[in-house]
Amino acid sequence: MTNAALLTKLTQQKTALETLRDALESELSLISARTPDALVQVVEQKQLLLDNIAANDKDISHLYTDDAAQQSDVQQLIADVRKLVEECQYRSDINSKAVEQGQLRLTHLRNLIIESRHKESLTYDRTGKTTPGGKGRGYAV
Repeated sequence: MTNAALLTKLTQQKTALETLRDALESELSLISARTPDALVQVVEQKQLLLDNIAANDKDISHLYTDDAAQQSDVQQLIADVRKLVEECQYRSDINSKAVEQGQLRLTHLRNLIIESRHKESLTYDRTGKTTPGGKGRGYAV
């Protein structure tokens, strides 16, 4: 019974990781397309999947025994799950870098806009970032 339950949980884990991999793939396309509403939905889906994966991990750790580890079908499922985890980590790293690049592009664009709008009154803050200067001293009459 324990081996059957372990196989069931490993199969569920594999399915959840495949779904997570697909969600990460669609997340990257949404990051590239800059569609925040759809991106929020994918992030929420990812969170649910990660919670499910964590629960499955806990169940698997309780069912896993040295005897079960010797079975070839268990070994194959564990290898598949580990490969999927590596794929998900890789895709997550790519998505993280895509977000960072997007942030850098937005910051650069913001700076270009500020510079073009306020060339004559451009100043720098303490961190070295450009900010529009003050409008000058207003004199009250």
